Amino acid sequence: MIDPGLGLLLMKMAVAAAIVVSCSLLAERSGPLLAAMIATLPISAGPVYVFLALDHDAAFISASALGSMSSNLSNAGLSLVYVLLAQRFGTVICLVAALLTFFLIVSGLHELALPFAVLLPVTPVVFLILHRIVRPYLAARPAITPRRPWYAIPLRAVAVAALAGTVTTVSTRVGPAWSGVLATFPIVLSSLIAILQPRIGGPASAAVIANSLLGLLGFGFAVALVHVTAVPLGSWAALGLGLLVCVLWNLGLMSLARRRRPIS
Repeated sequence: MIDPGLGLLLMKMAVAAAIVVSCSLLAERSGPLLAAMIATLPISAGPVYVFLALDHDAAFISASALGSMSSNLSNAGLSLVYVLLAQRFGTVICLVAALLTFFLIVSGLHELALPFAVLLPVTPVVFLILHRIVRPYLAARPAITPRRPWYAIPLRAVAVAALAGTVTTVSTRVGPAWSGVLATFPIVLSSLIAILQPRIGGPASAAVIANSLLGLLGFGFAVALVHVTAVPLGSWAALGLGLLVCVLWNLGLMSLARRRRPIS
């Protein structure tokens, strides 16, 4: 007999993995902008937050969202470092340096414990500045689309399942702030880097990550909304509003990009 608690945990891990793998497969088949818009939807954080909401009250979800705002800023640092390094270096160097940047920034922000009144205005300033820096790298495309390696889907599935299981298991021990950080750990971004760069090259892979910065800005606004609405409206309403913000924001970015595209 499987312990009911273990069975529920395995189900959570399987659901999270299935959602992320399905969405990232769609991302791989599209151009850099669409890939970035899919990758920056809460396809990893969303399922984890659902599971957190099943186990914790609205105050915990609100505090976790504040931790996710810091983690999201750390994802901005990861993205910048990767985009710049990927123009010249290989996958391992770029990914290790990007993840190290994430850990350094998120640890520093956790120590600072910045209040919401500071994180909210800092978020758009940081993302808009970094977007301007990476603008020269937004449009690179691969000459061909190689076949996906056999380990691509298992790699993503295992990584996301492990994330969901870890956050669910340790959330009561590490508290809401670190639960929010873990929920927004860059599983999708790092797995896309690990899989795409060997296949399509550094500049083309960097274009996907560069395009993701504005999508991550929308995600930052979404978790900010979850933070302020979870207690008064309840966890489920807050998470629903956060998801709506992410979807509408990314659709708006795609619509704006189409309008700016020159007519040939």
